[in-house]
Amino acid sequence: MSHSLQRPTLSHEVLERFRSLVCIPAPSSREDQIAATICEQLEAMGLQPERDAGGNVMVEVPGRNPELPLWCYAAHMDEIAIVVTRIRPSGDLEVARSGSLYPWKLGEGPVEILGDKESVVGIFSMGSMHIPLSERKPVGWEGVWITTGMTETELAEAGVRPGSLAVLHASRRGPYTFGSPDNPMVAAWSFDDRMACALLLELLAHMQATGEKPLHPSLFAFTHNEEVGGWGMKNLARMKAPEAIIALDLAPTPPGTPLQMDDRPAIWSKDSHGHYDHQLILELLAAGREVNVDLQTVVYERAASDASIAYTAGLAERALCFGWVCGNSHGFETMRLGALRNIMLTLHRFVTTR
Repeated sequence: MSHSLQRPTLSHEVLERFRSLVCIPAPSSREDQIAATICEQLEAMGLQPERDAGGNVMVEVPGRNPELPLWCYAAHMDEIAIVVTRIRPSGDLEVARSGSLYPWKLGEGPVEILGDKESVVGIFSMGSMHIPLSERKPVGWEGVWITTGMTETELAEAGVRPGSLAVLHASRRGPYTFGSPDNPMVAAWSFDDRMACALLLELLAHMQATGEKPLHPSLFAFTHNEEVGGWGMKNLARMKAPEAIIALDLAPTPPGTPLQMDDRPAIWSKDSHGHYDHQLILELLAAGREVNVDLQTVVYERAASDASIAYTAGLAERALCFGWVCGNSHGFETMRLGALRNIMLTLHRFVTTR
């Protein structure tokens, strides 16, 4: 049994990999910049990534047993965001959500608007509080806007238009470590799903350094447009036809969820699309036990992953999803730093022995 990944600094190495990705704007359909960074990191490992026409990044790694079917390990590159719906004569931008984002998750502050020609900084705004109590309402998209301080002409010159996307400004993203020095927490704007990208990249870097190979012929995929319907994975699965899709993603903690935010990763057992593959769940639990990592299991009524989206579209025969237990999902998310080490240990064991 290999324990070569059990290094004291492992969690921090994954966090540093995440830090290299978190500030890159990547709303759904605008993932080119983060895709280029991921390709650069893969090439630095000596791998040869490919990109399809839609923007997926993928690396095929031969398996030790070439007779086994292809398995796909996936993390999505895109993030929840804001979409411009109208430009007012004042230069303020009326906006709506892209993906499951709510305005009260953002709060007022700087955002980056991705124009067709250049990016523009604006302030996500909710207006004055110096109004009668009777006029104060819950914050919805109809009551927020982005203040740009620019004219309509200046915005047009930057390529800002209805359909332009905006994301939280890099200065507000983190990550931050806090809490007990013995068992710290880490927080950042939307670990979903840059942390999974970082985990897959760190696993590939380790396997390249040690010469290890997965048991199955494996496709490591970084997908686009997951937050708005899993388009990237559906197209990738249609082209590559993997038998199984294993998605890495957060495990949110809505009220009533039995998950504990500790060092134990979580396996999705069921989500809004249906049940995940029972045998794959058992194999992942066993892989965790072999490296002394306990895993939690959870059922979701309102969640989905690249794996379940492709599976229910009939594009894979088996599906699995697991990752870190997360607070404040689709916002300024929190997790235990030690969970990163345990995900890596479990994932490494699973990939190399299953």
